[in-house]
Amino acid sequence: MEYDIVMEPPTPREFVHLRSAAGMRERSLDAARAGIGDECAAVTIRADGDLVGMGRIVGDGATVFQIVDIAVAPDHQGRGLGSRIMNELVSWLEANVPPSAFINLIASEPAFYEEFDFETCAPELVGMDLTLPTESESSHAQ
Repeated sequence: MEYDIVMEPPTPREFVHLRSAAGMRERSLDAARAGIGDECAAVTIRADGDLVGMGRIVGDGATVFQIVDIAVAPDHQGRGLGSRIMNELVSWLEANVPPSAFINLIASEPAFYEEFDFETCAPELVGMDLTLPTESESSHAQ
């Protein structure tokens, strides 16, 4: 199968759909509409025009960058597409980011990212997250 790799973000609808299909924490379409297009860099992979892979870099554009939303559709996994996405994003970082910048990611598969020279930073640093309650969860708590 032939794949087209382009340095552009997915549409918000594609973004929400691919995250869900890849088993990632869901994002609302409203949130995707607000956020997609504001990243520092993005990669999409398409097969016959359909989005099958994506990855983004978010940050302030100078001091901190985070690789996020690396996703490949289940039917296209195991074909090296995740590596192709990471190669594009790392190449962008190397060409555009000052050496003093902090570059990070949250890894569900650390060994995959080690192939791109990312290192576990624990115990000095530990990844943390906060999940805010949804509207329905917060209204039930009152």
